[in-house]
Amino acid sequence: MSAIRLEQIKGNDAGLKAALTEAHLPTDDIEDHGRTFYRTQSSDGRAIGFLGVERCGDDFLLRSVVVLPDHQGQGLGSVLVERAVADLDQAGDVFLATTGAAPFFTRVGFSEVLRDSVPVAVLATRQLSSICPSSATIMRLTRPPT
Repeated sequence: MSAIRLEQIKGNDAGLKAALTEAHLPTDDIEDHGRTFYRTQSSDGRAIGFLGVERCGDDFLLRSVVVLPDHQGQGLGSVLVERAVADLDQAGDVFLATTGAAPFFTRVGFSEVLRDSVPVAVLATRQLSSICPSSATIMRLTRPPT
């Protein structure tokens, strides 16, 4: 899977919006300042999926990880997460919120954390403060993805 590339895109990218909508992921704030989104592509240039990262002070919020339907079930989601976090400042923690993908994220090195242990800058994101329901599972990367 080393042939997968991440190409930075803008939050208004039509493919990103369509993929998030189809996956029932929020699109309310993807055009807001401070979010970085990527289209993941195979070596032949075909889109595989999308993901986003939001810087929150010294930490990060991983968001909007989606593998396109034609590429699901091949282990590519793990590769996308691994690539996304590999380039982040290792001094900061990586968090995410999910309403249904906790088992997947556990397999790639995240573990559930209590909301009161999450840094204020992460909690202040639109994602955690208003978009995701309060029942969403908040997770933090605890080991490098495998």
